[in-house]
Amino acid sequence: MKTNNAGSYRITKYGDPDAKKRKHLVIIITADVRTKKIIGIESHVEGTGPSEPGTASGHIRDAVMKGVRVGGFYGDGAFDVNDLFTLLHVTGTDPVIKIRKNASTERCRGSKYRRRAVREYREKGYRKWAEDNDYGMRWPGTEGIFSSVKSKFGENCVSRSPGGLEAEGYQRFWAYDYINQRAKSEAKSLPRP
Repeated sequence: MKTNNAGSYRITKYGDPDAKKRKHLVIIITADVRTKKIIGIESHVEGTGPSEPGTASGHIRDAVMKGVRVGGFYGDGAFDVNDLFTLLHVTGTDPVIKIRKNASTERCRGSKYRRRAVREYREKGYRKWAEDNDYGMRWPGTEGIFSSVKSKFGENCVSRSPGGLEAEGYQRFWAYDYINQRAKSEAKSLPRP
């Protein structure tokens, strides 16, 4: 999310003098792809917080510790790391993670589970792999939620301090999740015509 309110026309026309200082607010969520229920939220200013795979690992560990069965994990190329593949195997979760183009299986000292996924991805090719693994389900679980939050609350943050930015990002996603889950429960309680 943007941490400033500079218009794109002004930046294009006159340049951006603060471009090097300006950082984005990074929000990492883990959500159920079917119900769109947010399981975990991590918010930090760009360059200061944990990595996406590290955050996802923490969210998965927390969910498993609470007794939630995680059937599959959908992620883009940023999640293509050895530790995450190993964790997913240990928790019995199917990894549906897009493999990076430069991924190698030779001389690989990392996770044997990632190596297996790389080989499968290479044999099938992207389109066949995506179709077989329902890779498109990643969109409603994460990208759809981001789109909804930005359309509901806007893309620009009001806060200026790093702590305020992190709290604002977290609160936006928490409020969206509360509204979404409440609306679903209210809709279920309505009488059927």
